[in-house]
Amino acid sequence: MDQYPSLLNSHPYLRQTLDLVGDKWVTVVIYVLSHGTKRHSELQREIGDVSQRMLTRTLRDLERNGLVQRNVYPAVPPMVEYSLTPLGETLIEPLRSLCQWSMEHYHEVEAARESGNSEMSQ
Repeated sequence: MDQYPSLLNSHPYLRQTLDLVGDKWVTVVIYVLSHGTKRHSELQREIGDVSQRMLTRTLRDLERNGLVQRNVYPAVPPMVEYSLTPLGETLIEPLRSLCQWSMEHYHEVEAARESGNSEMSQ
C-alpha cells in the first residue's frame, strides 16, 4: 500500500473539479456570463469560434453541475437565457486570478517554450 497517496486520490472531488474548470469552453462561458445573463446566440457571438453543439454541451454540463441556470420564458419562439448560479459566481474570482496570471506571465511561458524547443532540436 502506498504510504503517500496521490493528491487526486486523496481528494476524490479534485479530479472532477479540475476536469470541469480546466475545459477551455467552460472557462470562457463562465467569463462571458460573469458580465450578466445571455441568450445562446449572444454567448455564441461573444465567444466566437465555439460551435453551437459544443456550446450547448458546455451549457448543459455547467447546468448539471449547478454552475449555470437556464431560464425558459414562454414566448413564440421560446426565449432561453443563461446566467451563473450563486455557486457559479464563486468561480469568477479564481478564474479571474488565473487569467491575470496568464496575462502577466505569458511572455515568460512563451520564452520557456522557445528555449525548450531550441534545446530539443540540438
